[in-house]
Amino acid sequence: MKHAAVSAIEYYLPETIVSTRRLAEEFPEWSVEKIDSKTGIQERRIAAAGECASDLGVAAARKIFQSGACKPSDIDFVLFCTQSPDYFLPTTACIIQDRLGIPTASGAYDFNLGCSGYVYGLGQAEGLIATEQASRILLITADTYSKYIHPQDRSVRTIFGDAGAATLITAVDSATPGIGPFIYGTDGSGADNLIVPTGGCRQPRTELSSVATEDSLGNLRSADNLFMDGVEIFNFTLRSVPVSLERLLEKAGLGVKDVDLFVFHQTNKYMLDHLRKRMGLPEEKFFIAMSHCGNTVSCSIPIALKHAMTESRINAGDLVALAGWGVGYSWGATLVRWV
Repeated sequence: MKHAAVSAIEYYLPETIVSTRRLAEEFPEWSVEKIDSKTGIQERRIAAAGECASDLGVAAARKIFQSGACKPSDIDFVLFCTQSPDYFLPTTACIIQDRLGIPTASGAYDFNLGCSGYVYGLGQAEGLIATEQASRILLITADTYSKYIHPQDRSVRTIFGDAGAATLITAVDSATPGIGPFIYGTDGSGADNLIVPTGGCRQPRTELSSVATEDSLGNLRSADNLFMDGVEIFNFTLRSVPVSLERLLEKAGLGVKDVDLFVFHQTNKYMLDHLRKRMGLPEEKFFIAMSHCGNTVSCSIPIALKHAMTESRINAGDLVALAGWGVGYSWGATLVRWV
């Protein structure tokens, strides 16, 4: 039977770097040490004014092709996860298909998810391959959250960075799935805790919506900017992620000892440390790789996976547990058997 397997991962970061030292100079009430201890992030990559999510995703995909893992003509489906599309319509995945020279016989579509998006994308890819709708899928994740952030809002500016990542998922003959099982979760009651209020049909942008005001912590933002209630997101994470991992392992008939590496959405060091301790996960099995790029939303897991591969923390036959969560609220977890 055909099952999906992760065959290659590449990522691309924009050229502009915003260092922690630069942020400390802009926000003198915060020291380099304070920002580092809370976030674990030394650098964030920021897209240029005319650089969009599709540009970052295309650059990552081209690295896949340049590596020799496959050719554009091999791809028969493109999945594009982003919350910063080039246009409301047309679908950005269609534009990416054309730019990359992928055959017109391929399928392509966008899906709008944030930090859980990579897990959801793997689930969609596995389903497409299991039902023989596709055999070589390019899962691209890319976001430019920096375009939504007010420069004087340190609550999010210290955390988020822009990036694009590309994952090649191929059909292999196997008695057991290389990806899965999957656990998903959704709680839309938390939508207002991580949101860009304007810009869609519900609340169009106006001259008034762009006027920034100061919150109780001294952060400036307007209704056109990204808002995050850090306390509520933290509490949501501690409620949902441990339960989802427990359900995942139970569904797979496995325990923590059976997993070789845990690679979670790279939120910030403070949150990940709390999660690891609460879940009782061994530190040597818990991988963190965000100091050079920040929280890159849907790209954070594939970027961390690429680093784990480069550092030989993942080898053929290893079982890797993934978990993503955030905006929506939305969360998901899965297992990947490395080939």
